[in-house]
Amino acid sequence: MAGRARRWVAGVALAVAMSAALAGCFDVASPDLFLLTRTGPGSTLTLLINDSGTIRCDGGKAKAISNARLIQARDLTDNLGTDATARLTIPPETGSVYYYRIKLQQGTVSFPDRAADSRHPNLAQAELFAIQAAQQACGLGG
Repeated sequence: MAGRARRWVAGVALAVAMSAALAGCFDVASPDLFLLTRTGPGSTLTLLINDSGTIRCDGGKAKAISNARLIQARDLTDNLGTDATARLTIPPETGSVYYYRIKLQQGTVSFPDRAADSRHPNLAQAELFAIQAAQQACGLGG
């Protein structure tokens, strides 16, 4: 009977180990929502937003963002999808200070800070997201 109990315990241990190994095989990382790059006066700002609720500021370590900020990032991703698919590129114009490039899975959107208008209202949303995320999540100046 003791041999039978040992085999049973060994079998349970093997099953637990196999379950843990299989669980690790199916651990899937969340995708990046977008990479926002802003150039202009001062240093270049880069924000990498991940769907797991993290942000990487200027290539630094991933930091958690609030649920509200993650929802904003997801909305921005959805709202810029059509422009990204069309590879919207608006060249810098007179009076522009910053230039934005947002890489999404569907493509890249590039525009100056003066491009938000009735045809592209989502660009203003992207600018506001960059300022708020830089200040609040990254602890950087806007």
